[in-house]
Amino acid sequence: MMDCKKALTKTNGDINKATEWLKQKFLDYCPPIPVVPEGLVESYINTGGRIGVLVEVNCDTDFVARNETFKELVKNVAM
Repeated sequence: MMDCKKALTKTNGDINKATEWLKQKFLDYCPPIPVVPEGLVESYINTGGRIGVLVEVNCDTDFVARNETFKELVKNVAM
């Protein structure tokens, strides 16, 4: 809350400039999102068709993605 107030004070109440100021300030705190090259997508729809789930579970290698244990894990997460 205090950072928002400080941003608005520094930018003379300009919300757009304050937003940019906050983005720049907190950019250092947010680590970059790593690119994960492999994984699986699994879907599950219950018998009545009223609930559906779609999940994506990522991993580092295709060796892991093709592993039966990993496939079972993704299926269980979806269910």
